[in-house]
Amino acid sequence: MAQIQKLNILNGQEMYDYFKKTHHLQQEIMVPFNEAMCYGNTSMDLFSDEFTAVRAKVHHVSSIQYNELTLKPLQPLLDKDFTYLKLWFGPDMFCQINVLTILAWLDQTKFAQPIDLQLINDHYKPLEKFTLEVNGYYDLYKQVLVDKNTPSATYPEPLKKGIELYLNYQNEESDLMLYIKNHPNVPEKELMYDLLMKFPEYGLGDIQYIELIRKCRISI
Repeated sequence: MAQIQKLNILNGQEMYDYFKKTHHLQQEIMVPFNEAMCYGNTSMDLFSDEFTAVRAKVHHVSSIQYNELTLKPLQPLLDKDFTYLKLWFGPDMFCQINVLTILAWLDQTKFAQPIDLQLINDHYKPLEKFTLEVNGYYDLYKQVLVDKNTPSATYPEPLKKGIELYLNYQNEESDLMLYIKNHPNVPEKELMYDLLMKFPEYGLGDIQYIELIRKCRISI
């Protein structure tokens, strides 16, 4: 009988470092997905040279730097050197759009096995778990991240909620953008910390919030 090769994909370097420090999953292979797919443009050909160029521009780094930061750690996933895959992500928008991207790549590459999605809280403690078939997620990725259209049906529910937030959060009338507009005199860094505290459902980080603040204030 073939040995099961288990691969765990974690939402980012911070989670990876925490799991390493606490010896969680220490007998298993872990890799971080160092991305913020809910911010900026993307490409239909996932993890390709075109994708790398587009995402590197979003993050203001070179393609070589993007490859080192994001793609190199993902190599066990990209090589498909596993028979069982588990994703460890939060329920917020940031995490769920990253989940959609990985599911889409698995679908694009015709991965045939079910995968587990383990939702975790801010302290990396387990919440709900879902077992998913990846078929259909590439079309969903294209519809949402490329065409910016609302899908008619989405599973599981945390991904559905994440997509709804993603498609609306940069609109002028979103709660996030209105909050920025309504605090024009708050220093940039202070406002960024306010946003981190007040809008945890978005899961955005300091870099994304600073860019949103600047973008919003330029347009006022």
